[in-house]
Amino acid sequence: MSPEQREIVNENPAAPHSADAEADLPPEYCRYHDDGCDLAPSCLSCPFTSCLYDEPGGRQRFTRQLRDREILRLFTAGKHGVAELAAIFAVSRRTVQRALRRAGRNE
Repeated sequence: MSPEQREIVNENPAAPHSADAEADLPPEYCRYHDDGCDLAPSCLSCPFTSCLYDEPGGRQRFTRQLRDREILRLFTAGKHGVAELAAIFAVSRRTVQRALRRAGRNE
């Protein structure tokens, strides 16, 4: 058990005192600094039901979906063509075409 864990257990009389329990303290007896991530300021204020970093490709999937929605919005507004959208989002024209196809729109 680390010195920090030992200190926490000694400070709190309700904390478990068996050797097994001390090695794996429950969250209420641990010091946890919630830094959040680039998508939310803290885990407790995160809008997602499960952490995107816990799922393989979760963050990448989320950012791709956001990008694709914005591509679709700009394309359907009629303000930009495929080549312009590719330049705006720094992706290939083929990527823009795939995003539009996934949304059920054709170029």
